[in-house]
Amino acid sequence: MKKKSAAPKRASRAAKAAAPAPAKHAPAKPAAKAPAKAPPRKQSRYLGGARIDPRRITGAETVTELIDGTFLAYNAARLREGAQLFTRKMLEGDVTVGMTLTGALTPAGLGIAALIPLIEAGFVDWIISTGANLYHDTHFGLGLPMHRGNTQTSDVLLRQEGVVRIYDIFFDYEVLLSTDAFFRRIMREPEFQRPMSSAEFHHLCGKYIRQREDALGIGQRSLLSAAYAMGVPIYTSSPGDSSIGMNIAALALEGRKLTIDPNRDVNETAAIVLGAKRGGGKSAIVIAGGGSPKNFALQTEPQIQEVLGIDERGHDYFLQITDARPDTGGLSGATPGEAVSWGKIDPDRLPDAVVCYTDSTIALPLLASYALANRKPRKAKRLMERLPRLMRALEVEFERGGNFNR
Repeated sequence: MKKKSAAPKRASRAAKAAAPAPAKHAPAKPAAKAPAKAPPRKQSRYLGGARIDPRRITGAETVTELIDGTFLAYNAARLREGAQLFTRKMLEGDVTVGMTLTGALTPAGLGIAALIPLIEAGFVDWIISTGANLYHDTHFGLGLPMHRGNTQTSDVLLRQEGVVRIYDIFFDYEVLLSTDAFFRRIMREPEFQRPMSSAEFHHLCGKYIRQREDALGIGQRSLLSAAYAMGVPIYTSSPGDSSIGMNIAALALEGRKLTIDPNRDVNETAAIVLGAKRGGGKSAIVIAGGGSPKNFALQTEPQIQEVLGIDERGHDYFLQITDARPDTGGLSGATPGEAVSWGKIDPDRLPDAVVCYTDSTIALPLLASYALANRKPRKAKRLMERLPRLMRALEVEFERGGNFNR
């Protein structure tokens, strides 16, 4: 008999050895804990500004709705901030508002469109302007036409045709000659034959322009005549730098006695600002452009503090519309912060200072519309009539407490 092979047994034992050991009973593991929730992160204080979520423009919105609802960033936002600063703070009853005008604004019609309505609403109390703006403003009061033109037209041809160009504004050379003749005629009157401030000079000019408007039946067209009617002093920081100044100089060759006294201008403008502060109110400056009128308005505070030695802090509200850069060192682009270092702006009022980098011909109509829509007219301060009293108050403070000789 054959013996049975042992291979299957050995295979069976090998298979058993290779088989996994029976699992032993192990205690259940505790369920994994859910990770603890992090405490909510506190929102940054830099995210406190209103959310950018503009309304859709439909074409039916007012200027106020457009500015408040869609001017949300960049210089649009600065224009919104400036319009709100002007309307909500500068136009309070106790604020004296000065405005400066640089660049060819009146030839473009902004005197009629924006500046006269602001003056008549009592929103502008005193002005410093280039002489050129006041000269070209007079064309409108005399009924002389200005025209829209094309910048591509040859200036050689325009000269041959007797047409004068201010960028895209055209007018006949006779407009200049007629305006010159008007100024020479009124400046020969006896009331002009003496030294005076530029404010008094422009006040007298405004009276004659108003008479001319009435004779022509053309209504209120001139900034100078509107200022005359509302008692708003208008100064120019450079009396000889315009056709008006050129005609004053020509009349001096005739032996006429009219002169513009810049000393009076410096002290009168300082007296206006000091009077605003000493009367328990505030001083605001709106700057359209920059240049010499800007400096003349802002130097009122250094004149009070640095030169006359009278204790004062600086203007309370500052709004500038400019296309000038600050990094070139020019005054037109100088920031409110830089003005603080000169004592021109109260350092505690820097949050109430806005600079909008845009063209004044864009910003002024929007600013005027916004203000007229959101503010009732103010009672006119009629500073022209109060100048003698304001000047006396300045003299008293200077004599009493000034540190002029320190």
